[in-house]
Amino acid sequence: MASNKRERELARMRAERQAARRAAWEARRRQRRNAILVATSVAAVVAVVVAIALVAGLGSSSTKKKTPVAATLASSTKYGNTGGSATCSYTKSGTAARTLDGIPPVKGVRSTGTQKATFVTTRGTITATLLTSKAPCTVNSFVFLSQQAFYDKTPCPRVVSSGIFVLQCGDPTGTTSGGPGYAFADENLTGATYPAGTLAMANSGGGASNGSQFFMVYKASQLPPSYTPFGTITGGLSVIEKVAAGGDDGSNSAGGGKPKLAISLTKVTVT
Repeated sequence: MASNKRERELARMRAERQAARRAAWEARRRQRRNAILVATSVAAVVAVVVAIALVAGLGSSSTKKKTPVAATLASSTKYGNTGGSATCSYTKSGTAARTLDGIPPVKGVRSTGTQKATFVTTRGTITATLLTSKAPCTVNSFVFLSQQAFYDKTPCPRVVSSGIFVLQCGDPTGTTSGGPGYAFADENLTGATYPAGTLAMANSGGGASNGSQFFMVYKASQLPPSYTPFGTITGGLSVIEKVAAGGDDGSNSAGGGKPKLAISLTKVTVT
C-alpha cells in the first residue's frame, strides 16, 4: 500500500516537472517570436527613415521665400523652348548661381513631341530623350538653362548607391544647394516610377520647388512620385554606373556624397 502511494507521488512530481518544462519552453518561444516581430518592425521603420532621408536629399537645401517673378525678372525673348501654345509659371527663388538672361519664356512654350539632350561629361557622353509633351515647362527651363551654358563646366556633386541609385547634377556651385534663381511646379507625376535610365528633377520639398538640379537614375529606385520625370537616358548609362561603382565620400548627410570618380558636365545641348 505504501509502495503504491509512493509511486503515485513520484508520478505526480514527474507530471509537475513536465508541465513546468512545457511552460518554460512556451515562454521562451513567445519571447523569441516577439523579439523577431520587434526586430522586423524596427528594421521596417529604419528602412522608411533611410528612404525618407535619401529622398529628402534630392534637391536644394535653400528655403528662401519665393516671390512673384514678375516683380523683378523679365521673361526671356532670346532663350527657351518656344514654338508652341503652352503657358508656364516661374517664380523668383534665391539667387542664380550663374548670371542668366531673365527667366524662361512663360508663353508660347513648345508642348509636343520629344527632343534630344546631349551631356558631354569628363567621363564620357550621355544622351537622353526629353519628354517635351509630358513636361513642357520642365523641358522649357532645361532648354533655357542649356542655351545659356548654365550647366557647362559644372560638377555633379552627389552620387547615391544605397537605397536609391542616382547621380545628381545641375548645380554650378557643386554643393547641391545652388539653383537658377527661380522655381517652378512639378509635372508628369501621375503614376511616375523611376526605372534605370530615368532623367528627373530634384527638388527641395515638392510643389513649386524645382530649379536647375536634376538626377539620372542608373538602377531602378523606389521613390515616391514626387520628382518630375522629364527624360529617358538613351545612351551612356555605363558612364554613370562606372562613377557609382567608384563609391562616394559620404559627405551628404541625406545619403551618398561626392563621387570618388569625379564627374563634371562639360557641355549640355538640346536639339
